Amino acid sequence: MLKLNAHPAGRHFLQIPGPSPVPDRILHAMCHPTIDHRGPEFAELGFKVLNGIKGIFQTKQPVVIYPASGTGAWEAALSNTLSPGDEVLMFETGHFASLWHKMALKLGLKPQVIASPGAEHWRKGVDAQLIETQLRADRDKRIKAVCVVHNETSTGVVSDIAAVRRAIDAAGHPALLLVDTISGLASADFRHDEWGIDVSISGSQKGLMLPPGISFNAVSAKAIEASKSAKLPRSFWAWDEIIEVNKTGYWPYTPNTNLLYGLAEALDLINDEGLQNVLARHQHLAQTCRIAINAWGLDIQCADASAYSPVLTGVITPEHVDADRVRQIIYQRFNMSLGTGLGKLKGRMFRIGHLGDCNELTLMATLTGCEMGLQLAGVKLRDSGVQAAMDYLREHSPSSQA
Repeated sequence: MLKLNAHPAGRHFLQIPGPSPVPDRILHAMCHPTIDHRGPEFAELGFKVLNGIKGIFQTKQPVVIYPASGTGAWEAALSNTLSPGDEVLMFETGHFASLWHKMALKLGLKPQVIASPGAEHWRKGVDAQLIETQLRADRDKRIKAVCVVHNETSTGVVSDIAAVRRAIDAAGHPALLLVDTISGLASADFRHDEWGIDVSISGSQKGLMLPPGISFNAVSAKAIEASKSAKLPRSFWAWDEIIEVNKTGYWPYTPNTNLLYGLAEALDLINDEGLQNVLARHQHLAQTCRIAINAWGLDIQCADASAYSPVLTGVITPEHVDADRVRQIIYQRFNMSLGTGLGKLKGRMFRIGHLGDCNELTLMATLTGCEMGLQLAGVKLRDSGVQAAMDYLREHSPSSQA
């Protein structure tokens, strides 16, 4: 029988790039008694989360909240805006972009997939110029949507979404812009309205510091208009009824009340710190992490310094070293979980999460566990990444990253 209390003394270090550690304040909020989701008290909670989440997306448009994972929000974005046989342009930047492509196929869409030249190992972000070229060649305007991932969780690469919007506009193309920011929201700079995004997709278990189980679609007026003629089957995912009922603070089905309690508390935590301060803290921790990896003499999965993720950093192990064995040693010896390499990167890299409820000392403990684990696995390190990180932190603070 599985022992749920099998971890040794002290807190388990959950340093994967999501689910991220849930702060005590959020856990306590989720323990409130469940209330009547049709009663007057619930509407107050509903309005708080529906209005509050708009500030995180940086939008004035509706944000649809589902009791589902990010995968559900992927499907909602596609099924609400598209029809069977529609062509969509998708950019493969990593494992999750690849999974979204597979979903499009299953839904009966016709995805065209492009990737940056030389990016066969998923080390670069979206090349907006390639998107513009593809759209210019689509003279009959058969492509109905461009689908890209903002922060690719499998690689630690951030793509320039504003550049993608400029590329679509430069091509004079009417395609919708659909963006997965499941791991980027509340950790990396994201601006739904300013960047002209039509559907933004996200989830609760990353920068929002919640358990899995809530997902989001932030939707533009253009996307809502497209949904009126879209023919892909949808019922649970349909925006129209949800948005209409949300105007009263309620949902057309039973919502996940206790997770919404947690979301309300998460919004308070982020707003108390200030969203821009939260983003600066993530940049600061990410830079510290990269300094440690460089000191070790190991390669970072993201090969483009301008695309480094503030959410996580992928570490490539030497060719003769199984990255999963390193992770196993660190887990068994130091009670710390690191992200595995996904898809074609399995065994070649591990991922350090530095998102959500994370600070300098949390990261320093993480780097110490990584350094000792690498040494125990027989990896020869050039220098101490822990010392390099401490040297950096003595001279820098999150405000210096703003």
